[in-house]
Amino acid sequence: MPDLSKRSEAIEIMDDLNCSGPVIAQTLQELEFINKWLGGNAITLNGLNKVLATCSKPELKIADLGCGGGDMLLLISQQLKKKNITGQLIGIDANPNIIAYAREHTASDKSITYKALNIFSEEFQRERFDIVFATLFFHHFTRGQLIDLFTHLKNVTSCGIVINDLHRHFLAYHSIKLLTSLFSKSDMVKNDAPVSVHRGFSRAELKEILHAAGITNYTLTWKWAFRWQLVIRTENSLA
Repeated sequence: MPDLSKRSEAIEIMDDLNCSGPVIAQTLQELEFINKWLGGNAITLNGLNKVLATCSKPELKIADLGCGGGDMLLLISQQLKKKNITGQLIGIDANPNIIAYAREHTASDKSITYKALNIFSEEFQRERFDIVFATLFFHHFTRGQLIDLFTHLKNVTSCGIVINDLHRHFLAYHSIKLLTSLFSKSDMVKNDAPVSVHRGFSRAELKEILHAAGITNYTLTWKWAFRWQLVIRTENSLA
């Protein structure tokens, strides 16, 4: 029985940046399905609307960190078009094989481009954005890495940051372990899904990380199914 009282530091298969082959496509397709049917996409889009309510820019540069197959970028693009907002959407992932899949998956939408970048690289540090998204991505990092990342993002993002990630809970852990064992065809999903939950967050942990990063203007909301919606308002004037 895993000790869910604290975050796990176990490594996920997806953490291997050289991971490639058919398992990538199968895994990304299953993650897209999970996010759609367990409400994950709605959480991110709701966060987008909250940021747009206080961001008056007619044209936005938007990054999706750990973009996976690009399905979230497609939904964000559709949402912006409904609001007559021009968006330059950039998917960022450190695994070039995932980026290759995403480019093909979203080729129909010319507003979406991709960069194979490590978010701790000097190249990424030079980037500037209006809105930053991350869905099921931040749980991959340690407390120290997250403090550094949040500290950086709050200074290079003009409007806001939307995080959609996992609430570490025994029901979430055992439910996803059972569901993936029964229905998943991806060995990566079967392994990584419960590990991801164990690497998820309590409310207190997220608030402590944000405090250490000097972030105070945010809302942190619990959402079904065992997700945290974190919306940070940055309100920076960036060149």
